[in-house]
Amino acid sequence: MRSFRNSQSQHSGEPMSAVTDQEGSAIVEFVFLGVLLMVPVAYLILTVGQLQGGAYAVVGASDQAAKVYVTQSEEVGARDVAEKAVAQAVSDMGFDPAQATLSITCDAGCLTPGTTVTAHVGLRIELPFVGAIPGVNLTAATVESGATQKVGRFK
Repeated sequence: MRSFRNSQSQHSGEPMSAVTDQEGSAIVEFVFLGVLLMVPVAYLILTVGQLQGGAYAVVGASDQAAKVYVTQSEEVGARDVAEKAVAQAVSDMGFDPAQATLSITCDAGCLTPGTTVTAHVGLRIELPFVGAIPGVNLTAATVESGATQKVGRFK
C-alpha cells in the first residue's frame, strides 16, 4: 500500500524531496507569529489591570481619608491621620504610597461642625515591569478620585 504523499508526488511529477522541504514550517511560523502577537496583547492586559487596580485604590483612599479627617479634633492631627489612611489604602492594593498625593479642601473652617470636607487623591500608575529598570520612570496614567464627608455636629 502506498502513502498519499508518494502517490501524489508520482502523479504530479515532482520529486519526493520538494514535498518534504516544507514539512514543519507551518508550526514554526505559527509559534513565531503567536509569540509576536501575544506579547503586546498580554502587556496591554497587564497595563489595563494596573490602571483598574489604581482606580480602586484611589477611590478607597479618598473615601477613607475624608472619613478619618472629619473625626479628628484638630487640623494638624487630622491631616496626618488622613495621609496615613491614604498610604494604607494605596499599599493594600499593591502600589507605592510615595506615588500618591492627597489634598484636602473645606467649605469654611475644616473641622467646624456642618462643614463639608473633600479629600482628593491622585496616584501615578507606572507601566508594568518598567519600574524595575533603574533610572527609568514611565507613567501609564494618573488616576484621581475625590470623596466628601460632612463634619458632624457632635464629636
